[in-house]
Amino acid sequence: MGTAGLVLAAGGGRRYGMPKALVAYEGMLLVDRAAETLRTADVTQSLVVLGAQAPAVIEQAAELPPSVVNPDWASGLGSSLRVGLEALTATPAEAVVVLLVDMPRVTAEAVRRVTAFAAEDALVMGGYGTRRGHPVLLGRRHWPGVIATATGDRGARDYLRAHADQVRVVPVDDVADDFDLDVRP
Repeated sequence: MGTAGLVLAAGGGRRYGMPKALVAYEGMLLVDRAAETLRTADVTQSLVVLGAQAPAVIEQAAELPPSVVNPDWASGLGSSLRVGLEALTATPAEAVVVLLVDMPRVTAEAVRRVTAFAAEDALVMGGYGTRRGHPVLLGRRHWPGVIATATGDRGARDYLRAHADQVRVVPVDDVADDFDLDVRP
């Protein structure tokens, strides 16, 4: 069955001034960096959710995995998470690990640590000291609930809070950083 990887890369980057999928960071587009992180972490398959300037991302990305376009990308990452999970329901994946395109310092090792707990009923988050963050792993049994509750820019946050007693937090702060590239440096 395996674990799928999902990159949410649809946003227009309103605060940044351009879609973050098209931002070069340390010599590589952010969307390529996230896809490479998943490849290196050996997930079973990867899917990228695109939206703003999707044709340009497809044209400029070096080795983009299969992608889907979220026509409602402007409503926030919740809709992209829904689109990605709905697309993955047609696969045999037992879980999905989610990466945000604008978090370039989440490493393959952090993904491997989180996916080590993959199961159909798993909910796993990366731990950064007292903070919880990405990567986030959602077991297949939770996908319908996440799809039903993911709205705006909240993604799976409300679902994870409602199921906090089931969430495993795996420390990753020694191998990753939860730096979020929100505005231009």
